[in-house]
Amino acid sequence: MTGEFCEHFHIAASHRALPGHFPGNPVVPGVVLLERVCAVVERESGMRVIGLPQVKFLHPLRPGETVELRIERSASSAKFSIRHVRELVATGTLELAP
Repeated sequence: MTGEFCEHFHIAASHRALPGHFPGNPVVPGVVLLERVCAVVERESGMRVIGLPQVKFLHPLRPGETVELRIERSASSAKFSIRHVRELVATGTLELAP
């Protein structure tokens, strides 16, 4: 993968990380989103994620909400953004290596 890539996904309410993450007001943990971002980048680029020098979580994501993941990749890094409707959920930069 070089250039830009886009994928839509959601985290199901039954995800193993959600129980207890906040009862009565469930929110998808940031680490679950980062796990998904890293998996997509590694799958599409054939490279490994070796660092996350910058990550910002800007808006909570509820289980079942569909988001758009956009990734822009250069030779040794990638930038990502996650959006739900008009809300920017998270942004960040990943360091990559072969």
